This record gives sequence, structure tokens and C-alpha cells, in this order.
Amino acid sequence: MKRIKNTVLAVAFLMGGVAIAQDTELKPVFEEQGNLIKGTFYYEDGSIRQEGTYKDGRLHGEWVSYNQDGKKTAIANYKNGKKDGKWFFWSETKLTEVDYENSVIASVNSWKSESLLVDRK
Repeated sequence: MKRIKNTVLAVAFLMGGVAIAQDTELKPVFEEQGNLIKGTFYYEDGSIRQEGTYKDGRLHGEWVSYNQDGKKTAIANYKNGKKDGKWFFWSETKLTEVDYENSVIASVNSWKSESLLVDRK
């Protein structure tokens, strides 16, 4: 239970950091892709911070976050605005997988390994 609580706090911290950091970012770009709208958010230097899609004004599908070096830091999935499926969070030596069902955490797994230092692009 403690591990789930720590993961939830980490996710809240990440999402809060994105909201605060957006004040210094370039303006996001939105483009139609069939019945979806793809949103791309940028760092001040022009590199991609986050990208994903919306459906009917709600987060829908896969969202990917990157650090300023272009390495993936998170992959999230949404279904009609709700957290859904597998989410992954990378740090330098740890991978955390959080499984969601209808925006509720179903399970959390973490792995620590030197092999996580491989290219995540």
C-alpha cells in the first residue's frame, strides 16, 4: 500500500510540475488526426516536452513525456478522459509500471537495474 501511495504522489508531482513549467514553454501545437486532436507541448528550447491526443475535448489514447534530452520519462494511457491501462515512468535506474482500470490504480510494479540506462528514444 505504501508503494502505491508513493507512486500516486510521484504522479501528482509530475503532473503538477508540467502545469507549473508550462509558463516558460513555447505555445502548444494542436492538429487534427481523424476524430482525434493531437497536442504537442514544448520546452523553451523547442524540444518536445509531451505529446498525445484528445477525443471530444478529453485526454484519449497514449501520452508520452520527454526530458529535454529527448528521452522518454513517462508513457500514459487515457480512455475518454480517464486513466486506463499501463503507465510507465522512467528514472535513471528505475522503471515503474502502474496499471489503471477506470482511473483507479490496479497494481504497481517497479524494477531497478543498470540495464534501464539504455536509450529510451
